[in-house]
Amino acid sequence: MKTSPSKTPLPNDEAEARKLAERCGVPFTDLSGVRIDRDLVLSFPAEFLYRSNFVPLAVEGETLRIAIADPSDLETIDAVQTLSGKKVAVTAAAPRAIQEALRKSETALQVLKGATEGFIQQLVEKDGGEEEEVISLEKLAGQDGSIIKLVNTIIFTAVQKRASDVHIESKDDNVHVKYRIDGVLGEAMEPIDKKFQAPIISRIKVMSDLDIAERRVPQDGRFRLKIKDKTIDFRVSIMPSIYGEDSVIRILDKEMITEAISELRLDLLGFSDDVLRRFRRYIAQPYGMVLVTGPTGSGKTTTLYAALTEIRSPEDKIITIEDPVEYQVTGITQVPVNEKKGLTFARGLRSILRHDPDKIMVGEIRDPETAQIAIQSALTGHLVFTTVHANNVFDVIGRFIHMQVDPYSFVSALNCILAQRLVRLLCRKCRTALRYPDEQLRESGLDPAIYRDKDFYESSGCPDCGFSGYQGRTAIAEVLDLSDPIREMILIRKPLSEVRKTAKAEGMTSIRDVGMGKVLAGLTSLKELNKVTFVE
Repeated sequence: MKTSPSKTPLPNDEAEARKLAERCGVPFTDLSGVRIDRDLVLSFPAEFLYRSNFVPLAVEGETLRIAIADPSDLETIDAVQTLSGKKVAVTAAAPRAIQEALRKSETALQVLKGATEGFIQQLVEKDGGEEEEVISLEKLAGQDGSIIKLVNTIIFTAVQKRASDVHIESKDDNVHVKYRIDGVLGEAMEPIDKKFQAPIISRIKVMSDLDIAERRVPQDGRFRLKIKDKTIDFRVSIMPSIYGEDSVIRILDKEMITEAISELRLDLLGFSDDVLRRFRRYIAQPYGMVLVTGPTGSGKTTTLYAALTEIRSPEDKIITIEDPVEYQVTGITQVPVNEKKGLTFARGLRSILRHDPDKIMVGEIRDPETAQIAIQSALTGHLVFTTVHANNVFDVIGRFIHMQVDPYSFVSALNCILAQRLVRLLCRKCRTALRYPDEQLRESGLDPAIYRDKDFYESSGCPDCGFSGYQGRTAIAEVLDLSDPIREMILIRKPLSEVRKTAKAEGMTSIRDVGMGKVLAGLTSLKELNKVTFVE
């Protein structure tokens, strides 16, 4: 076989991949319905699989069938034949589908294991009184690139596993690397020897353009990498601890996010029909304030962008002010907060109002000044979307009153409050039904007489879900309508417990009850619901 003289540009999506398959005269394989043989995939070097964009599918006698992104890449096909010692039958597949298949087969972990050989902690007793190691750029450069390779591989594996954050934690005798996937932290690999802690942190500082000599104060930075033709932004936080410096790297895969946002609608987030109907009614209002609340990482910003994507039109000017701008949406003017230069939420919001907007999104209300301007904006004919940190819809009222805003202006401006959480979805492949004993039901605030004979679900874990038992997340939410009775109760400072009773009497379903609906439908587990909502 001769090597192809020129590379065919890789297709961006399935439709283009099908056209390329037709041009090359090979069949097309839709990998979404194909079960990947994990052992067969792991028989090839992981780096070779990722670099060459192919996945082995099956061995049929003396023939190995593979799916490849570029069927005209004869050099790679020859290499596969040499490695496997078998004749290769080629089918085409979309590059993204191949990457997803490799991710599920844990090849990214194989890359990480290969890169971390020699760094794994050796259980050797250390003498006390060691001198603090001095790390310089020259010393880093002299480490034959092994630390650079290790850090790059940790980041590469995190991106492949769709982690949102990488945590590097220093302990007394080792260093732990953890990934946050679907909101949950898990060990990425075996602990690394303590002697590599300073070089790893220094390498991250060099990438982020931070001061490698400063180890006693927190530092924040950012860097950008190109991984598999995708440009990904990373935000870095370095924090000194008693055992050395820790680092958290936030992964912002804007291309993946922007693609998801372009097709994002509120009904894709997992809201119940009742919450969806009520929330959509309020985001279509001509003016007023729509508040979304919940803890950090509960999907508030995604919900606001889904709402903006649904209501945007060429007739309206939509401006957002955020810290930072994490999603990029066409047709919307987005302003990043820059506190070092004096551009705060309050100052930016004042400027936005002089820019003649119809709809405004304020990333977060943190202080009385921003709260006051946002309320005035809603009262003067603008539709304002914003978030605030609170545990539930009723705590939001207390937060604003604590910020010393005028209660009358607040209730006049407010259209609705939505409180949300994210719960992990059980893996459909390995979930099993079970029934809980009465004691466990009582601990979860459930009446055994009602729930004793109901099926609950849990997952043991399988290759499809990375042995976590969960795959993906969905939103659960409660919406408080600002009806006239509730507005009056807030104005006369009635206890929030009474406001809650009135809201329930008016038909509001609590976030806990919405979550129980998903538990009984087998979408998530009772343990997961107890983790994100209060047991009543």
